[in-house]
Order: sequence, then structure tokens, then C-alpha cells
Amino acid sequence: MAVGPEQTERDVLDTRINAARRLAARADARLTGAIADFFLAEEARLDERTRLTLGRVLSGVVQGIETEIRRHAARILSGRGAETRAEHLLTAQDDVVRRLSRAGLLRDRLLIDELLAQVSCDLIAARLAPSAATPEQASLLVRLAEVDDGVVAAAARALLSAETRRRAAAEQGGVVTGILPAERHHQLVWWVAAAIREAQVAAGGEDGGVDRAIVEAAQRNLAAHDEGQRPEAAAVRLAAAIDARPHEVGELLIETLGDRRLLLFIAVLGRAVDLDFEGARTIVLEPEGDRLWLALRAAGLDRSAIARIALALADADPRRDIEAFADDLDAIVTVSAEAARSALAPLTLHHDLRMAIAALTREAVR
Repeated sequence: MAVGPEQTERDVLDTRINAARRLAARADARLTGAIADFFLAEEARLDERTRLTLGRVLSGVVQGIETEIRRHAARILSGRGAETRAEHLLTAQDDVVRRLSRAGLLRDRLLIDELLAQVSCDLIAARLAPSAATPEQASLLVRLAEVDDGVVAAAARALLSAETRRRAAAEQGGVVTGILPAERHHQLVWWVAAAIREAQVAAGGEDGGVDRAIVEAAQRNLAAHDEGQRPEAAAVRLAAAIDARPHEVGELLIETLGDRRLLLFIAVLGRAVDLDFEGARTIVLEPEGDRLWLALRAAGLDRSAIARIALALADADPRRDIEAFADDLDAIVTVSAEAARSALAPLTLHHDLRMAIAALTREAVR
């Protein structure tokens, strides 16, 4: 059937109207974002370096999973004679990061909390001032890797290796495999798989063979994930292997900072006061430091050790107010270890219970 000029004109008009609506929606979204950014409290605002690094890490994690799923799914399809579908899966220009972001999935609190904590730890560790050891003296981690205790040496080597992999990946613009805890990784793998499938359906319709290949590739990725290879897990194992006695904790914590091993500092502190790694990391990264000083007192550290740790962290983290700490130091050291442990008791609860309590608290204040 022939299309009249009025039909063509109507089509053009509809196209223009739809385009205008999309532009209006984008303008509204930009205004909403600008308002939220303008009124964001200064203490909640990320500095530019942290923001850029977090964006790179988040994109790298998603793209790393996407690449593995695409490659293995394409290999499966090729093996089943579906060469055209395999080629399309490999060469598709779908922006999975943008799709997940538009869907709001990358705003997941637990995902961002984990990645932001990793980024913050890496940035602070890089700014820690190395201890004034002689050039001939090896770093703490190297010395631990060479001790006679085989358990400690193996754990130290594992941490060295894990940190080296992560650092190399960061320097090369990539992200090391296994950066996320198992639950966060599992969740992200299926989000990525769904985004890949959605784009394939949009391009060529539903295809059971492609679906099965994507599922198999996602399951393969999950099976290969080993959260025990993360530097955080390696640091916890090393802290357990060292098993520092109460009188050794203070000097060991100071030495870990002097060696710029913030993850080991967190793991040693957590073990000393019965906190899991995530709980200890949370209080170490808090710029106010109130709960950190409590934890250090709970670990039995004296005035001198607490002051040295505070100074080292303040030099590496510009958000910390060293003058306010100096004013509070006398009050901090009057707190007994028993009172400090009692104040920290809520943090010693099981991690999942803490997260559930936090979720209830957020809902209550809305």
C-alpha cells in the first residue's frame, strides 16, 4: 500500500515529538543530578581522585566479567556450529556498564561499599610514609616471608603475591580477577549475563542456544572465582598466622603502617579486638577516628602508640583532623580496655546481622 505525503509528515512529526520528549527527560535528569550534587554534604562528597578511581575500578570489574562471559559463550556456540551467533556475541558493541547503570543496579550499596573501601585503602596505603629503616633492611612483609615459621612465611608470600597482582592490574588499567567477595561477584555476574542476553535478543530475537551458552559461561565464571585469593583474605590469614600477643600488637600495627601495608594493619587490629575484616576496615577508614581510637584502646595500646598511628594515618589521609585528635588524646587514653571493648561490642556481631541492623536503621530514619 502506498504511503501518502500526510503519512510521511505524520511519521516525521512523531519522530520529532519522541526525540523532544527524550531530550526533555535527559534535561530533567541532569537537573535532578545537579540539585543532588549541589546539596550533597561536604563530608559525603568524594574527592576527584577517589571518584575517578572508583569509576575505573567499577567499570573494570564489569567489563572483565563481560569479556569472560562473551568469550566462553562464543566458544560454546562455535563448538555447536553456530558461528554467526558466536561472532556477533564477540563483536557486539553493547555498553553493559551503561545498561546496568541506567537500570540502577550499579548503585547497589553493598557493591559500592566494597569497591569504595578497596579504593580508599589503596589510596591511603600509597600515601603512607615508609618507616625510616636502613636501605639494607627488608620490608616487614619480605622479612615475614623469610621466617622459619612455614605457616607465617607462606601467608606472607600469599599476601605479597595478591597485592602485587592487584597493583599490577591497577597500573595497567585493568582489574585483577577475584576482586569482589563471593556474594557480590555472584550478583554482578548474573547482572552482566542478563545485560548481554538483552542486547542479543534485541539484535536477533530470542535464541535458546545463545541463552544456554551465556548461562554456561556465567556458571564457569562463578566456579572459577576464589575470594580466598583476594589481598584482604590473604591479610586475614597472615594476621592469624602471626597471632600477635597483646604486648606485641602495638608495635606490629605501627610497623605495618611503616611498611605501607594498610590491609595487614586492618587484619591485625581486627584480630586483636575480635572484629571481622569488614568491621575493622570500616572504622579504620572513618576520617573522624573515634571508633578507631576505641579499638586501639581495646587492643591495649598506650598513648605513644596511638599517637604514632594517628599521625601516620593523618599524613596519608587529608580528611583527618590531627589537631582535633591532639586535643582529645588525653581523654582517649583514660578509657580502659574493658570500657573500649564494651563500646565496640555492636561491631563484633556477625557481619550479616550488622548489615540487617543497618538496613533497619536506615528505614527508620526515612
